[in-house]
Amino acid sequence: MIGLRYLRSRRRKQGFISAISLISVAGVAIGVMALIVVLSVMTGFESDLKEKILGTNSHLVVLQYGGFMADYDDILAKLQDIDDIVGATPFIYSQVMLSSSSSVSGVVLRGVAPTSAASVISLDKYMQEGAVASLATESEPDEPLLPGVIIGTELAGILGVSNMDTVNIVSPTGNLTPMGAAPKMQKYKIVGIFKSGMYEYDTTLAYISLENAQRFLNMPDEVTGIEISLKDIYDSDDVALKINKLLGFPYFSRDWKEMNSNLFAALKLDKVVMSIILVLIILVAAFNIISTLIMVVMEKNKEIAILKSMGARPISIMRIFIYEGLIVGALGTAIGFLG
Repeated sequence: MIGLRYLRSRRRKQGFISAISLISVAGVAIGVMALIVVLSVMTGFESDLKEKILGTNSHLVVLQYGGFMADYDDILAKLQDIDDIVGATPFIYSQVMLSSSSSVSGVVLRGVAPTSAASVISLDKYMQEGAVASLATESEPDEPLLPGVIIGTELAGILGVSNMDTVNIVSPTGNLTPMGAAPKMQKYKIVGIFKSGMYEYDTTLAYISLENAQRFLNMPDEVTGIEISLKDIYDSDDVALKINKLLGFPYFSRDWKEMNSNLFAALKLDKVVMSIILVLIILVAAFNIISTLIMVVMEKNKEIAILKSMGARPISIMRIFIYEGLIVGALGTAIGFLG
């Protein structure tokens, strides 16, 4: 009660102390507000980045040491025994060239199974035109042998093409001829264009069906690995250990945190640095409260003397000013939180 009276004193001589108290409350409120806003923005940015990365990538991949995976059907059957897994699909990963009549660009070619890929990657929600299911169908009757390809919006702009146009996919590992190895080239029809919001993905990814990728890359009944989606993405470490134990050598698994460790480590460092800076701002506000309390103590010499003469113990008098500081800090924190 006494601490509150000191804070809201209306006497002209003590009005300056009340003004300082209001400034202290405002300082704490601004510091808390800045801390919450910045941490919320950083957390939202990190969450949005994770969503975009995991939208076109799986939570976990299973690979084989020393080459491609031939018995992927058996591995898919074994993975069904793990309850944490929501979906699994085989994939092929290779680097090729995409060319149009006006430009050429190097891309990462990904062969996916259109029927099962939707359970692992969220490419469908990023589609601007067409659909992932179009990869499973052949093109128009006038072009019966032309397979489909899905590319990003930025890549479409670089190549100067749009949906239903044709592009050439060129593989450096082509066929052997009397003159040596010749690049393999095949014409594809664009059946979809996606926009993930990540420039690196929109300029470097191209999707075709798994069967067409195996045929084009001379990989009969082989895949690069298996992509997996999980119920809880933060359990990927434990699930990876389960998979390694279940499959054994020569198979191994890598989760999304390991594959993007540098990026998320940098984001975490930025978040920590921003938190330290904002905590320092709050400490400045706390020192402002301390200076206010010192001025109040100097102003209240007579009142303190009266309280002592009435039998108040020093610890009781000290508690008055401690409560006063706590009230200022709590009020400022509440205003900053609500703001």
